Amino acid sequence: MNTTSPQISMADIFRFLAQSMRYPDAEWFNEDFWSVLLNLLDELQWQEDKAELIRVKAGSKDFLEDVQIEHTRLFINAIPHVVAAPYASVHYKGDGTLYGIIAEQTKKFYREKGFALAKESDLPDHIVYELEFLAILANEDHEGQKKFLRSLFTPWFEIFKSKVLEEAHHPYYRVVMNLIDFFTREEL
Repeated sequence: MNTTSPQISMADIFRFLAQSMRYPDAEWFNEDFWSVLLNLLDELQWQEDKAELIRVKAGSKDFLEDVQIEHTRLFINAIPHVVAAPYASVHYKGDGTLYGIIAEQTKKFYREKGFALAKESDLPDHIVYELEFLAILANEDHEGQKKFLRSLFTPWFEIFKSKVLEEAHHPYYRVVMNLIDFFTREEL
């Protein structure tokens, strides 16, 4: 895939991946989003993933609702516990708590690079914010991006990705996890 073309940059890809991990809402989880996702899978020649998503969407009464239910089950609440909390602190070795040491380190890294969360109450180690940060670094600081990936993102993402791939009932999140893995590895 030519990620240096003017049509699509690594920053654009990371922004798209960040959006992909937000709670699915009709405002953005629409045909335009779907088209970009399918085009990205075409560019990567991931035809099996594309075909599975198309098949599942065609067989669904309400595809958006199906993905919303899966998002809630995987990342927000499930019985007896959240399957894969989207926070680095929860998965990072030696941390294991929400807003733990790794969240503080992430927030410090953000500050050093001039990145601030919209609300001070937002948890800095949420996967959406980390992917948005990678988008900014892709344009401005490639070395900083590599450092962030190596020290703060990859160690927890590997654990998170494994949980999602193992527990996901919907192919959308398996595809998104594989895309995040592919593009973060490519940047290293």
